[in-house]
Amino acid sequence: MARLSHGLLGALNLVTLLLSLPVLCAGVYFRMRAATECERALQLPVIAFGGALLVVSLVGLAGAWGHRGAATPFLWAYVVFMFLLVVAVFALTVFAFVVTNRGAGGAVSGRGYREYRLGDYSGWLQARIAEPKTWRRVESCLSEARVCGGRPSDGAVGRDATEFYKQHLSPIQYGCCKPPTRCGFRYVNATFWAAPGSGLSATAAGDGDCRAWSNGMQVLCFECDACKAGVLETVKTKWKAVATVNIALLVLLVVVYTLGCCALRSNGGSRYFEDGGADKT
Repeated sequence: MARLSHGLLGALNLVTLLLSLPVLCAGVYFRMRAATECERALQLPVIAFGGALLVVSLVGLAGAWGHRGAATPFLWAYVVFMFLLVVAVFALTVFAFVVTNRGAGGAVSGRGYREYRLGDYSGWLQARIAEPKTWRRVESCLSEARVCGGRPSDGAVGRDATEFYKQHLSPIQYGCCKPPTRCGFRYVNATFWAAPGSGLSATAAGDGDCRAWSNGMQVLCFECDACKAGVLETVKTKWKAVATVNIALLVLLVVVYTLGCCALRSNGGSRYFEDGGADKT
C-alpha cells in the first residue's frame, strides 16, 4: 500500500509538472506580446497558476520519490498545502454559487437580445462593480476590446434597424452599446440613436440610463447601469461555469490529498518530529 500511494502520488505530480511548464510559458509569452494593459493583466493569473503548479509538483515529487527520511518534510509541506487548497476551493465554489444565484435577463419581444437590470444581481456583485476604480478599469478594457465594434461584420453592428434587432447581442453589447429599449430611442446606425421627436417621456426622463446615453463610439452607454448589469451577467455566467468545474477539481484534490496522507503515514510522518527529524529515522 505504501509503494502504491507513493507511486500514484509521484505519477500525478509528474503529470502536473509537465502541464505546468506550457501553462507558465504561454502566460509569459502572451503577456510579453500583449498589445494592451488589459491583455497583460489577464495573463497574470495564468502565470501565477503555472508557477504555483510547478512548485507544488516539485514538492510532491520530492516527497513521493525522495529518500524516506529526507522526503518526510516535503510530504508534510505538500499535505498541509493540499489541505488548505481543498478548503479554499470548497469555499470559493460555495461563494461563487451564492453570489451568482440572482440575476436573469428579461426577453424583449421581437428582439434577439435580453434586458438586464443591475438591481437583479447580488448586493456583493453590485458593490464591487459600482466601485469607481473597478469600473474605470472595466470601462477601459471594454473600449480597448471594441465590444461595440465599428464595422458591419462586428456583432453589435447591423445594416439597418430590422437586421440590428434580430442580432443576438451579448449581455455586454446590449447594456453598453445601445440605449435601453424603455428609453424609446430610434435606431439610426450602430453608434447613433435618435431621441423621440417629442422628447423623452416622463418615465424615460427620470431614468438614469436614458440620460446617460450619448451617441459616439467613446461614450455610448458605458456609464449606464445597464452596462454594469451586462458585465455582471457575463461574470455570473463565467463564474457558474468555473464553479461547476471546481466541483470536479475538488474531488481530484481530495483524492490527491488522501494519497499524500497515505504516503506521509507510510513514511512515519507523525513520528518525524517526535524523533527529531530525518537523522533519527
